[in-house]
Amino acid sequence: MHLQDIYKIFELHPNVSTDSRTLEKGDIFFALKGPNFDANKLALKALEDGASYSIVDDQTLPDLAQIIKVKDVLETLQQLAALHRSKMNARVIAITGSNGKTTTKELLARVLSKKYNTIYTSGNLNNHIGVPLSLLKIKAETEMAVIEMGANHVGEIRKLCLLAHPDYGIITNIGKAHLEGFGSITGVINAKSEMYAFIDDNGGLLFVNKDNELLNRLSANIKRFTFGNELSSDLYAELINSDPFLHIAWEYKGMQSVTTTKLIGTYNAENLFTAIAVGCLFDVSQDDIEDAVSTYAPSNSRSQLIETRKNRIIMDAYNANPVSMEAAIRNFNSMRGNKSLVILGDMLELGEESDYEHANILKLLTDLDFMEVILVGPLFENVYGGDDWHIFADADALCKYIEKNPVKNYDVLIKGSRGIRLEKVLPLL
Repeated sequence: MHLQDIYKIFELHPNVSTDSRTLEKGDIFFALKGPNFDANKLALKALEDGASYSIVDDQTLPDLAQIIKVKDVLETLQQLAALHRSKMNARVIAITGSNGKTTTKELLARVLSKKYNTIYTSGNLNNHIGVPLSLLKIKAETEMAVIEMGANHVGEIRKLCLLAHPDYGIITNIGKAHLEGFGSITGVINAKSEMYAFIDDNGGLLFVNKDNELLNRLSANIKRFTFGNELSSDLYAELINSDPFLHIAWEYKGMQSVTTTKLIGTYNAENLFTAIAVGCLFDVSQDDIEDAVSTYAPSNSRSQLIETRKNRIIMDAYNANPVSMEAAIRNFNSMRGNKSLVILGDMLELGEESDYEHANILKLLTDLDFMEVILVGPLFENVYGGDDWHIFADADALCKYIEKNPVKNYDVLIKGSRGIRLEKVLPLL
């Protein structure tokens, strides 16, 4: 079946699914394949469960009216999303970066939703499957679409830009994330810069943190809206203090504001500034911008301040790389009380740099005089040769230890890659 014919079906059934477990009645089911699964085997079951159509690339499936056979299901999903994007009038803002993508995305959506009909990437649907699914959620009435883009190989951001065709682009920062796939920090820079190149080639506009020397340099000759602590920035913004919540001041075209937020971590200031910059450019009122950023509270183990009956916890185990882990440790150091405990999980996908980067984190902890430290995972175990700190193979082993050795009246930092599952520890603290 031709793509245009599939699109006509999509117009009648505008909800799609790639997961038979969450399929809803009327969805078009895309039977994707992966290294360990083949959803073609679920295509008929999806129809029984209420799918309007199943799109498959297994040519041996029965010739039924509700079975649409294509050469490649993933390619069809991507082409359908690109076609749909081209037919919609929504302005698309793309976000990528080594850290802060999700927080920035959510802040942007809160600000823009004050004035515009806005959709944004759900959860972490930011890859070659997630971006098409996000684009297909754009409706005729949608005015703004905030699309998060992730990558771990050179060339992926450009491919996602070709699907989403963003009008505006944001790189939150560039750091040592996914080095295993990118090969080096130079690879990370080249990969993330693909968004800048696409925006430049297509006459779009960038939002750029002028305080970030690298981003400022990479975007110097591209149309942009700047923000930061320099008076020459389009939006002047500065961090006043963190106690532990961030207090910020900003000024734009006569608007002046001092805003108290529910975010912790000085590294989140640039995420706030990005959202404010976008709001200013799109004429969201000062009151609405202030309300959006001051009431935003993170979730899902991202820079959460949690007060339990026993401890005060900084829960930041959504993800980790050398830059974000150092920032979290330094921020925790600035706010820790008399009794502090650091619980760190491995940083994944660092490739050949793994030992070096994990050792650097251990040195930082030593330099900052952290006495009580718990390390979790084989990568930290590879480089830790001392006996002053506790080390565990995984989160389950740590949980068993804490059950026998309760932690009370501590400031606790929990930081690690999602794959280490440090959230398991939280109920015990």
